[in-house]
Amino acid sequence: MLRRKLVSICVVALILGVTGLALSDKSADTKRKDYEFRGHPITSTGLDHLTKGQNYRAARVSSYDRRGGNMDLVPIDQGQTQTLAELKGPGQITHIWFAVKCKDPQYLRRLILRIYWDGASTPAVESPLGDFFGIGHARAATYQCAFFSTSSHTPHSLGACFAMNCWVPMPFARSARIEIVNDCETAVRDFYYHIDYRILPKVPDDMRYFHAQWRREHFDGDGKNNYLVLDTEGRGHFVGCNLSVSNLSDDWWGEGDGMFFIDGEPSPSLHGTGTEDYFSQAWGMHEVSHQYNGLSLAVRPIPQGDKRTHRGLFTCYRLHVMDPVPFAKSLIMSIEHGHANFGSGDWSSVAYWYLDNPEHKQYAPLPDRAGRDPLKFLDP
Repeated sequence: MLRRKLVSICVVALILGVTGLALSDKSADTKRKDYEFRGHPITSTGLDHLTKGQNYRAARVSSYDRRGGNMDLVPIDQGQTQTLAELKGPGQITHIWFAVKCKDPQYLRRLILRIYWDGASTPAVESPLGDFFGIGHARAATYQCAFFSTSSHTPHSLGACFAMNCWVPMPFARSARIEIVNDCETAVRDFYYHIDYRILPKVPDDMRYFHAQWRREHFDGDGKNNYLVLDTEGRGHFVGCNLSVSNLSDDWWGEGDGMFFIDGEPSPSLHGTGTEDYFSQAWGMHEVSHQYNGLSLAVRPIPQGDKRTHRGLFTCYRLHVMDPVPFAKSLIMSIEHGHANFGSGDWSSVAYWYLDNPEHKQYAPLPDRAGRDPLKFLDP
């Protein structure tokens, strides 16, 4: 009798032990799957979605020749606003490709890109065309990063033919409208484009709208305010910026600290140690273009003897793909122009961020053509 009880107890213990182990493994497996589903950089390759079913319909709006010929372009007259696409939601833009040929040498600063979400009256994206794709000074160049890739057969030159790609995901609930404003001195006869997007069954409840804004400022080394990259309100997260510097002197321009003021705080939660440090470089800006940081453009004067100079045109970028900066109420991101704001020069930038609203605080009204044109102090 006692032996039977002992055997029964052992059997029950064995069953419970195996069941517990199975439940433990299942729990661990569930946690592991949840961990991987969230796309943690340690476990996700960025390609895992290709092994799963795709719950959307792919679509494209393009400039293909509707008459069946090979004139796959749209002309844009001087002063014209050309609507490239009007999309119905819910959806998400996944890729934008532009290729442009224009006789105006400043066309990359004079063509304006605007994108509107869900019937908003003001654009969420407003920038000169070249600057939006990460290259300033109205120059063409070849580079690539996580958000953009560009190519030009005449790099660093004004007015060169230029191909541009954007891979930033841009969801919308009801509608999207993409426009190009031609503020050039001539018509644009060759504007080619693809706008690839997904038609979705729905968008997530916590969806954020993509925003981008260009601004510009000239400094005379007055030691006053930081250069303002972004001043926005609402709930969202900052995902990067580019900064174009026209350095008029031989002095080094990159000693200013980057600062993030989150939700109205008096002191920045993120305070950096220098401009080249914010752009993840050191001892100057080097001509590399990595996924999340780099230099997309550097135009320097021909060296004169052994004289070292930091004079030139530069565009650098920092993308917060792996480290977005979230905010619940507001965000101000700024950079000192030189140590303690004693540096001189001409700076412009594009900030990239996501927001819970299709419109944003109008902190940087777009200047007229003269206010956008690059300085003419340096030959190509």
